[in-house]
Amino acid sequence: MVDPLTLLAFVPAAFALNLTPGADMMFCLGQGLRSGPRAAIAASAGISTGGMVHVTLAGVGLGAVIAAVPWSFDVIRWVGVAYLLYLAYRALRQTGAGRDTAPPMTIARAFATGFAVNLTNPKVILFVLAFVPQFVVPDAGPILGQFLIFGAVLAIGGFLVNGAAGVFASGLGRRFARGGHALGWITSAIFIALAARLAILERT
Repeated sequence: MVDPLTLLAFVPAAFALNLTPGADMMFCLGQGLRSGPRAAIAASAGISTGGMVHVTLAGVGLGAVIAAVPWSFDVIRWVGVAYLLYLAYRALRQTGAGRDTAPPMTIARAFATGFAVNLTNPKVILFVLAFVPQFVVPDAGPILGQFLIFGAVLAIGGFLVNGAAGVFASGLGRRFARGGHALGWITSAIFIALAARLAILERT
């Protein structure tokens, strides 16, 4: 369903994006700092589960729209370019992770809250629609199936990275925060490169 070379190109790109700081990572950092490594891992699992819901909804909707209106793929592409450039701008303004001051959470509540934080963030589905279509080939098979495969890669990578960040924060949060400024520049460069790639993408 997905060409192995395409998947091989997707994995490092997805992992690089998983490494960029964002609301999900900040939430896991907060859980690690406040409630320990187990809560951070549970929160990361909840976030990844919410991400798969977004991917499924995006795949179903995008497949239906492309089937009915073929040129809509290009509309989504240019919306994606604008959104990725916006993310690059926001990344430059990032200064690192802050401490979460909310009360400690149980493991079950950390999972449920991580799921809700991701599911109620409309930017997640916008990002999925900006990033994943770069690797989707409409003629290669069901679009939903391709979305689910790519989404699983993102979800697994996000679970590992966000969970590791939370575990790290449980003992070394201050040291991690000092790297936030450099990570902001790296994140911005990644998003600008992705926007450029998406801008020159031709739909076949």
